[in-house]
Amino acid sequence: MTKKISLEAVKALREKTSASINDCRTALASSGGDERKALELLRQRGAAIAEKRQGRTAAQGRVESYVHHDGRLAALVEVNCETDFVARTPEFTQFCKDVAMQVAAMNPQYIQRQDAPSGARSGEALRVVCLLEQPFVKDAGVTISDLLKALIAKTGENVVIRRFSRFAVGDTAGTAT
Repeated sequence: MTKKISLEAVKALREKTSASINDCRTALASSGGDERKALELLRQRGAAIAEKRQGRTAAQGRVESYVHHDGRLAALVEVNCETDFVARTPEFTQFCKDVAMQVAAMNPQYIQRQDAPSGARSGEALRVVCLLEQPFVKDAGVTISDLLKALIAKTGENVVIRRFSRFAVGDTAGTAT
């Protein structure tokens, strides 16, 4: 006998993940109503969708900036997607803003592990300098890669962080990737 999933539980999961109502209901049903297990199921589903979309061309998107309130630190990021329609959605725009703030706050050197020189750093050091592996500044339990996969699952399009640059007053050389 399957456990009846309440509308409140579906709504709460949807607010946390922005996944569709049907996906939230299915994940809760599959996990027996356990929200943590449902979150993991949705995360795995998002990763599978992201992997399928990876080869598709992402030539649209936006450039987003973040300037710290004191004007001494700033970041620019270019995030691409497949269509200009998705590039104008609130979720995509918020993701771009969050990534720009992440770059300003955490000063990554590379977008992903594969961009770093081979053998140059240990696994833990790469987590610090690779943007996609960094814990999100607004929620340390989630990485930037997790946010990206969730956005890909929600939009149904390939989304790519193409490049970033960080500027700070007094720096002699900026980071450009």
